[in-house]
Amino acid sequence: MNIKTVGSICSGIEAASVAWEPLGLSFKWFSEIADFPSRVLSEKYPNIDNIGDMNNIPEMLISGEIEAPDLLCGGTPCQAFSLAGKQNGLDDDRGNLTLKFVDIVNANDTIRINKGQSRSIVFWENVEGVLTDKTNAFGCLISALAGFSEVISMKKWSSAGIIHGPVRNIAWRVLDAKYFGLPQQRKRLYVLAGGKDFYPEYLLFEKHENNFAEYPSTPLTFEKDGHRFEVFREYTDCLYSAYGTKWNGNAAAYNGSLFVVQDERIRRISPIECERLMGFPDNYTALESAKRTNRYQAIGNSWAVPVVRWIGERLLSKEKNQFELDIDSLALAARTQIIGNEGYFIDCGKDIFTSSDGTLINCTPIPENSTFSDMKNIVSADAPEEIYISPVGCYGIVRRKQERNLKINERLEEVLLSISSQMSAEEIEKRSRVQKRGRFST
Repeated sequence: MNIKTVGSICSGIEAASVAWEPLGLSFKWFSEIADFPSRVLSEKYPNIDNIGDMNNIPEMLISGEIEAPDLLCGGTPCQAFSLAGKQNGLDDDRGNLTLKFVDIVNANDTIRINKGQSRSIVFWENVEGVLTDKTNAFGCLISALAGFSEVISMKKWSSAGIIHGPVRNIAWRVLDAKYFGLPQQRKRLYVLAGGKDFYPEYLLFEKHENNFAEYPSTPLTFEKDGHRFEVFREYTDCLYSAYGTKWNGNAAAYNGSLFVVQDERIRRISPIECERLMGFPDNYTALESAKRTNRYQAIGNSWAVPVVRWIGERLLSKEKNQFELDIDSLALAARTQIIGNEGYFIDCGKDIFTSSDGTLINCTPIPENSTFSDMKNIVSADAPEEIYISPVGCYGIVRRKQERNLKINERLEEVLLSISSQMSAEEIEKRSRVQKRGRFST
């Protein structure tokens, strides 16, 4: 299939466009309803229509109001499956958009088949939590895409897998952005699907020939642009959408991975640094009068651009299959579940498995050829004053750690204590009195 056109669902700030437009793909429409991401789309891509609510897309496709593209991409809201979103899955309206995504794919293919075209290629991204969602949202998604008459149910779906169904073939793999040139630990699930003549497993999986590279150790203190910096780890924790408002009470607040010391003062990671951690151009979200919280949220909800680019490059590659997959072979029999008389599911686990021709297949979160960056490439000397943490704020983080008996990065605690020691005697006494009354808060 010659892929040229794309339709984007739940577009956000369009990591897909940043990743794939340089590869020659043409985006025909976006679908985004949130105000700030819609502003970003309007400014960055003024010639591409944002058609709004994804619920309207099936009717718009059938009526011919919008084009039925070669490729559909989307990341239906991850909050329904994430820890932050309380993991309500399909019991959450946002989770139900996962099933609406299937309706869009089916409508798109109906138009294409009526025109004598092949089924569209489907790309879907989400958090790992969807694999363990108690409502089996992932099982509903892939069963519907595959065209099975019944939903396949698993308590926990494998991190990598293959399904061949009566309508579509599907493959998925969890990949970690920190091995794709971003110093951010960001594991996400990537799904590819297409018609019966499309074999996504040969694109998402790789022939395993190389030794996996360990994440390199890089200096945690360095100078850049005339300023002295210190970070607490070689890579950050996963950026999350609430970083703009909930930065001081989660794991990243105690391992230090989302903090930067600049010239002996500690601060949060700035919006431009978050853009770099996701692979976006500098100031991509810096619209006029844009609030930092809007930028943090939009960036945290987006995709890791280099990972999406890697998948796009493999989609457009003309390379032949590197291995064989014969489900009747002893190598795959134990991993294969026959689904009635309609198709099969291969549990590829999350490690290396052997294909039917004896080839080792990489299904891990680490690609065969990893690339690395470091935090020196990320930090920026022009961070806004508002994201620096005051001595009072530093004191509050340490106090919370002590009260809850939490673990903390030792060096981070040293820095926090050093800065909090700058509190005035009056501030210390005031907080001591309030704490004794049980009303202390930061």
